[in-house]
Amino acid sequence: MHTTKSRLGASILASGLLFTGLPLLADEGMWTFDNPPVKQLEEKYHFTPTQQWLDHVRLSCVRLNDGGSGSFVSPHGLLLTNHHVARGQLQKSSTAEHDYVKNGFYAATPDQEMKSPDLEVNVLISMEDVTQKVLAALKGAKTPEEEFAKRKAVIADMERESLQKTGLRSDVVTLYQGGEYWLYRYKKYTDVRIVFAPEDQAAFFGGDPDNFTYPRYDLDMALFRVYENGRPIDSKDYLKWNPKGATGDELVFVPGHPGNTQRLDTVAQLEFDRDYFEPIILKLLKNRIAVLEKYSAQGPEQARQAASMIFGLQNSVKAFEGRYKGLLDKSVMDKKRQDEADFKAKVMANPEWKKVYGPAWEAIAEATKKAASRAKQQFYHSTDSGLSNTAATIVDYVAEIKKPDGERLPGFHEAQLDSLRHRLFSPAPVYPELEIARMTGALETDLAELGPDDPFLKVVLNGRTPQQAAEELVKGSKLADPALRKKLIEGGEAAVAASDDTMIVMNRKLDPMRREMIKWQEDNVQSVEEEAGEKLGKARFAAYGKTTYPDATFTLRLSYGQVKGYPMNGTEAPYKTTYYGLFDRATSFDFEGPFYLPSRYKENRDKLDMSTPLDFVTTNDIIGGNSGSPVINRNAELVGLIFDGNIESLVGDFVYDGSTNRAVAVHTAGMTEALRKLYGAQALLNELLSGDNPASGAGAGR
Repeated sequence: MHTTKSRLGASILASGLLFTGLPLLADEGMWTFDNPPVKQLEEKYHFTPTQQWLDHVRLSCVRLNDGGSGSFVSPHGLLLTNHHVARGQLQKSSTAEHDYVKNGFYAATPDQEMKSPDLEVNVLISMEDVTQKVLAALKGAKTPEEEFAKRKAVIADMERESLQKTGLRSDVVTLYQGGEYWLYRYKKYTDVRIVFAPEDQAAFFGGDPDNFTYPRYDLDMALFRVYENGRPIDSKDYLKWNPKGATGDELVFVPGHPGNTQRLDTVAQLEFDRDYFEPIILKLLKNRIAVLEKYSAQGPEQARQAASMIFGLQNSVKAFEGRYKGLLDKSVMDKKRQDEADFKAKVMANPEWKKVYGPAWEAIAEATKKAASRAKQQFYHSTDSGLSNTAATIVDYVAEIKKPDGERLPGFHEAQLDSLRHRLFSPAPVYPELEIARMTGALETDLAELGPDDPFLKVVLNGRTPQQAAEELVKGSKLADPALRKKLIEGGEAAVAASDDTMIVMNRKLDPMRREMIKWQEDNVQSVEEEAGEKLGKARFAAYGKTTYPDATFTLRLSYGQVKGYPMNGTEAPYKTTYYGLFDRATSFDFEGPFYLPSRYKENRDKLDMSTPLDFVTTNDIIGGNSGSPVINRNAELVGLIFDGNIESLVGDFVYDGSTNRAVAVHTAGMTEALRKLYGAQALLNELLSGDNPASGAGAGR
């Protein structure tokens, strides 16, 4: 199950590996909507997407800032995504009496739709190339640090001015490592209500053992409705539900928001990830899981509180293990070295290019060496506490908003504050005992890795054991109350300075240390990588032109491919699975462990058409963040819902192999069958099946 992976500190996961200058493999690419793969589609599939088709698809798709994608599927704001993308909101809405993750949820009438605590939905309204504006602002900079400051300031200015002018969320997006900069403007919605979600066991059948594998048998779907001014929005652009779903060898598209790929990274950056980032993050994730499993063992309520965190961490472990395996694969790294050598030779053969772009590789290599020197601090200066993170945000907020916009820390620019406050004032519950367990476990790990003399630990522990520190800090904090958070923000620096809340007091002391680390990363790593990366982006355009796609950046992309099985374990994986397969797999494991089925499945088995497709695979190039992306056909009809990649796709952060790399999706026929015969959601299904298709005629076959 793909999740968006954000870079820690110096944006470790911000870019990636591409076979530079070589022809793209079949169906490869996460293409921006300003540069769709028209030539490839025409040559291979005899299909030409028109601008009307592209605009309709773009406006039908959404980004969910929980880290996933989705799409409108009715003219009344109905939004389809994955259960595992919706899981965070289901968890935050649950109580000991009502566990919506475990038992599911269905609002049979509009008044039963349940408001999400803190979900934000973005629709991409427009894109503007602002490359020249950014580059013009960098003129005269004499050092990477000066260039970094100028870039940061001009981007903040553009985002703020765009927000003020249009009222739309405005993000400047870096593409091709700085070869291009685009201003993306989004319509933002924050009144998002839960309409339907199946039981967790139906959505994640097979559990962690089946995660990132295929064949699969998951009903990983959920439906929200987007509201504005107290009423469902009029979603004129939406994807018509095709109940027959995808067929074998059919051309399909996945419009969605892939998180981060690293196909343009240098060898030095990938070696840093292999030698430092991946081993540390895997160790950290496994420690966190062990802590939560120990907490869960205390009882059913503790297990409920921790379940979604464990789910997310286990998913991350499997994903990072796949990435790590790819980086340890000699053939992958050898190919990357060869591609880099070929690219570098082309640059060095041109005297002008050599002078301007040649030093970039060495600059990045030196920056990664510096990053390695403080890698452990970057990871192990952590309390794994939601309350502490909230306190740190409040301490930073009141200080940053007093500064000029362009000088603020990332996340605190004027154009970002509304979204930040939406998250900060979330009414989602906080569980003190869970906070204590997480914080204790994190501090024990920090202590084992860094020792008692580490400055961060001296502040946090202050002579106490990790258990004592966690208990005193959590029990002495009232930041679980969103009203108090709002009061502190509104009170500004004076209110935060006067606060005796234990988490605020601790984070005031940690603040200089945190700022020193950020400044060090900016001066020694981030500024250097951005300047050098921009040079390599320009060199790539100079050498090869704009013939390929940029790395993923959690912005809207379009991938294309075919519904297609693949060779697996000496046999062939079929393009689709069915309800027959679901019951066979459950029966084969005696309905035990992660292979049991909710009671409604057993009780209604005779009602089901067991031959109905449930899941299927495609050759589409996807990555973390694509979860919840629609799978559409030539007519922009919805035929499936992305929820995962197979185990072979985990190296896709770095390379794409069309022979075995597969995207895994829920089939619309399977969803239709379940809504009608298992969940009694006929009214919801009627909404999905009705309505005109705005995309009719928007795509042209040739």
